[in-house]
Amino acid sequence: MQIGIYTFAETAHDAGAGWGAAAERRLRDLLEEIELADQMGLDVFGVGEHHRPDYAVSAPAVVLAAAAARTQRIRLTSAVTVLSSDDPVRVFQDFATLDLLSGGRAEIMAGRGSFIESFPLFGYDLDDYNELFEENLGLLLELRQDERVTWSGKHRAPLAGQGVYPRPLQEPLPVWIAVGGTPQSVVRAGTLGLPLALAIIGGEPERFGPLVELYREAGRRAGHDPARLSVGINSHAFIADTSPEAADAFYPSYAEVMTRIGRERGWPPTSRAQFEASRSPRGALLVGSPQEVIDKILFEHQIFRHDRFLAQLTVGAMPHDKVMRAIELLGTVVAPAVREEVARRGGAG
Repeated sequence: MQIGIYTFAETAHDAGAGWGAAAERRLRDLLEEIELADQMGLDVFGVGEHHRPDYAVSAPAVVLAAAAARTQRIRLTSAVTVLSSDDPVRVFQDFATLDLLSGGRAEIMAGRGSFIESFPLFGYDLDDYNELFEENLGLLLELRQDERVTWSGKHRAPLAGQGVYPRPLQEPLPVWIAVGGTPQSVVRAGTLGLPLALAIIGGEPERFGPLVELYREAGRRAGHDPARLSVGINSHAFIADTSPEAADAFYPSYAEVMTRIGRERGWPPTSRAQFEASRSPRGALLVGSPQEVIDKILFEHQIFRHDRFLAQLTVGAMPHDKVMRAIELLGTVVAPAVREEVARRGGAG
């Protein structure tokens, strides 16, 4: 199993210095985190796209290109690229360039994203989300298949055989479909034979098992090799030397973010009791000692037989030194134990 990390690069606002200074500090720390993840033998690092002051990254490919120059083997992916509000030609060019700079380590994780600011920012109507996503994904997949594409759609100017460059090292450039639990989305990914990244950030993981089976069944019905229908699980997680230390480090920022977003979306405030219930053995949070996180990843593997696990170690502005320690523990303790046990069980599928 591949083990990795993803982040939205949350910033801690300093009223005296402004958002620019906060973003500069967060990006500096983020590059150190990616570099350490590579050194610790982790497989993947993902960076999300947001268009808000409390997140430092609106252009994941730019940040990942900086990381490519400081790493050797770790795969570098968006998490996610908000494809409905972006130009597929430019997305392909950006990540093909990243692929070249990284020696063939780039990936695209395409999805809706956590927020909707990009739609009015770039002149799109949120009501067209599904139509935009299908159209843009179709074009993106054509671009990665052929150097010259003739294409027309509703929301973008047509292409009449123009060449799109540069071409990536990887053929094809990997594209994952990120979903949060919508059956139509998992069926789309399976039908296209694209790998699925499933976000589980609440509830009981078992509830998502039928979605993974629906994805695999859609892939089989479309004639895709089941061995190539990869599944990744993306979850909020944090690791410290002891369980209480992990909980005490993660809870304040987690509760602040979830409560603040909850006000925007009509959720109730997050309490410590809810947090503790969610990090229990059957909850969605993977927050605890290395052994607790190992046990939960392996428990979920029994449900999903997944190929990849990505931990969102920062939900809110976490202290950089604690994040670095969590990366060290994930790479040196958790990942080797999980890989060994999954291999003993006979792999992911």
